[in-house]
Amino acid sequence: MLGALGKSKQKPCSSIDTLIGMTADLKGNIVFSGGLRVDGKVKGNITAEDGENCVLILGEHAEIRGNITVPHVISNGKIRGHVHCSARIELESQAEIHGDVHYNILGIEHGAAIHGNLVQQSGEDVVIRLKPVSTRGKRVS
Repeated sequence: MLGALGKSKQKPCSSIDTLIGMTADLKGNIVFSGGLRVDGKVKGNITAEDGENCVLILGEHAEIRGNITVPHVISNGKIRGHVHCSARIELESQAEIHGDVHYNILGIEHGAAIHGNLVQQSGEDVVIRLKPVSTRGKRVS
């Protein structure tokens, strides 16, 4: 999982310093450094301290209700809020985001869903508006 981010110029933290377990239900903002893995629920903003190697990993049971500002994100959970990744975001097959995603590099697996705008952070911001596509009864190539 962490190896998938290796193509970015900025290397993410390769260890998990903090774990929020599957039965945890936290309310309040979280500021962290290093690596943070969330498998439970968080109602509040998640922000990385200064440092381009911080990484946030969301497991398949993770539910976040708040904004995320972290250089590297790997998500397989649900996010209700805006996401700001200065380096790279990797969305796995069960990932779901209800909010805008600001990113430098984006990786997305089949099955992941984004309900919001994609904004690439380069010299000029490029906004991509996604529209739902129904594939019922249609053949997808």
